[in-house]
Amino acid sequence: MHAEMLTPYEKGNRNQTTLWTECIAFYEELARRFPQVLRFEQIGVSDGGIAIHQGVVSADGVFDRDAIKRAGRTVFFNNNGIHPGEPEGVDACMAMVRDLCFQPERLAALGDTVLLFVPIYNVDGCLNRSNTSRVNQDGPEQFGFRGNSRHLDLNRDFIKCDSLNAQVFNKLITTWDPDVMVDTHTSNGADYTYTMTLIHTQADKLGGGLGSFLRNTMLPAIYSDMDKRGWPTCPYVNPMTDIPDDGLVEFLEVPRFSTGFTALHHIIGFMPETHMLKPFADRYDSMRALVESVMAFTVANGPEIKRLRAAAKAEGRTRAEWPVMWELDETNTSTFRFKGYAARRHASVIGNYTRLSYDRSQPWERDIKYYNSFPASVAVRAPKMYVVPQQWREVIERLQWNGVQMTRVEQATTVNAQYYHIASVTSRPTAYEGHMFHDDVQVEARTGAFQLAVGDFLVPLDQDNARYAVETLEPQGHDSFFRWGFFNSVLEKKEAFSDYVFEDLALEMLETEPELKAKFTAWKQANPELLANQDAVLTFIFHNGKRHAEPEWRRYPVLSVF
Repeated sequence: MHAEMLTPYEKGNRNQTTLWTECIAFYEELARRFPQVLRFEQIGVSDGGIAIHQGVVSADGVFDRDAIKRAGRTVFFNNNGIHPGEPEGVDACMAMVRDLCFQPERLAALGDTVLLFVPIYNVDGCLNRSNTSRVNQDGPEQFGFRGNSRHLDLNRDFIKCDSLNAQVFNKLITTWDPDVMVDTHTSNGADYTYTMTLIHTQADKLGGGLGSFLRNTMLPAIYSDMDKRGWPTCPYVNPMTDIPDDGLVEFLEVPRFSTGFTALHHIIGFMPETHMLKPFADRYDSMRALVESVMAFTVANGPEIKRLRAAAKAEGRTRAEWPVMWELDETNTSTFRFKGYAARRHASVIGNYTRLSYDRSQPWERDIKYYNSFPASVAVRAPKMYVVPQQWREVIERLQWNGVQMTRVEQATTVNAQYYHIASVTSRPTAYEGHMFHDDVQVEARTGAFQLAVGDFLVPLDQDNARYAVETLEPQGHDSFFRWGFFNSVLEKKEAFSDYVFEDLALEMLETEPELKAKFTAWKQANPELLANQDAVLTFIFHNGKRHAEPEWRRYPVLSVF
C-alpha cells in the first residue's frame, strides 16, 4: 500500500467500496502523475449517459494499440464492476494499478505485457447504491446494483447487445484482441470453506490446443499459486444436486456471459467468484491475489498463449465442421479435493417444509466428483460463406462490432444455397433479459435457388472471426441471434382465413395435393380429439398446403453457400 494515494477501501475500515466519482478521479490523478505508465480515457457512455472508461498500463510507455499489435505483445484484460454489488474487483484493481505506478519493480515485472482494464463496467448500476440488494452478502457497507439503467443484467448481454455498454465491450474486444481476461464477481450459493472460487472458459468449448493448455497447464498453475498466496481456490461451486457433497458441475459458460463471449474470439477467460458470506476484506484480498496470479502467468506464458490462439484462428479458417452446442457427459467425471461444511436439514419455523443449513463447526475434506466433460452435442457442416440479407441490420451491426469480415453484393445474382426451415421452437414463458428466449430450436436443412440483392452481405469463413460468425448465425447455437429473437418475425404467418370460405377451399386442396392429404391423414390419426375443433383442422390444412404457402414463413433468412 502506498500512503500517498490510498483508495477509499484502504482509507476506511476495509468494509467500504469506492464511489464511481472517486474511482474515476483516482485514475485520472494517477494518469496525470504517471503519463509514461498509465493512459486513462473515456471509451463510451452507458444507457444512462454515464462515461465508461478504460485504462492501459505499459512498462515502456507505449499505449497505441496498433503499435502493440504489430510488436506481437501480450495483452491481459481485467474487467470490473459488471455487477456493482460485487465490487471487490473494482477496489483491488485501483490498488494494483497504483502500485504498478509507484513501484518500479512491479511495473518492470510486466515485461512486454500490457494491462488493459475497465475500472467499472456497469456504471449505471454503480450509481444505484444501497446496502440491501445483495440479500446474502457480508459487506461492504454500501454497494451498487446488479441491473443497469435499463434493468438489464449486463452479464447476459454480450451477444444480444441491448445496452450501450455491451456495444462498447464488443468493440473493445475487437480493437484490443486481449489474450487473457479476468472478469471479477462475487458468488451466491452453497456455504463452504473457500473464499475464492473460479469459473473459466470451458476447455471442451475452447477446443484444440488452447483448451488443452487451459485445462492441463494454466489451471493447475493458478490453483497451485493461489495456495501459495494463502487463498486456496476451488472450481465455481455449481452443485450437481443442492449440496457440494454430491459433486460439482463445471459451469458451461455460453456467449451471453463474458467468459463465453470471449471464447468466440479464442480468448481465455476467467470469472473469479468470491464467496458472499466471507468478510469483504477477505474477498478483496483473495480477488487481488487471483487477478495478480493470472496476470503473472500470462506474463510468463504470453508467447505460448499467443501461439495457441493464432493456431485456433488459423484452424477455424479451414475446418469442415463446427460444434455449436455442448452438453454435460455425466458418465465422464474426474475428482476434486473439496473442503466443505456439513449440510444439515431441519424443519423450517416459517412454513411446513425442511430447510437446508450448513454447520461451520463441522468442516470436512474429501474427494468429490467433478463433472467437467462437455462434448459437442450439435455440429454443423462449415459453409464456404453465409449470406445475411441487408434488411437484418441488427445482426449485421453486431457482426461488424466484432470484426467479422464481410463484403457486399455488388450485382444482383442467383445462388444455390442451403437454408433452414424452423420446424419447431420452444420459448420461455416469460421475458428473459428483455427477450422471449428460445430454449429449444429444431431445424430442417433444405436447399433452393435465391436471388441476392445489391447490398446483401457475404460472410466468408476463411477469416479469424469465423467462430463468432458460426455460433451467432447458426440458429441452434447456444446463444445464436435466432435464439435471442432477432428473427422472430419469420415465425409469424402474415395471412389468415375465414373459416366459412376456407372450408370449401380446404376440401379442394386435399383432393389436389396428395402430399397434404397424406399429412392430414397422419395428423387425424395422431390427434383424434382435435377433429371436432374446426379451427385446428383448417389451420393444419392452411399451414401445410402449397396453394397458400408463404415461402418466408419459418424460413431462416441467413443462407449457407457451400
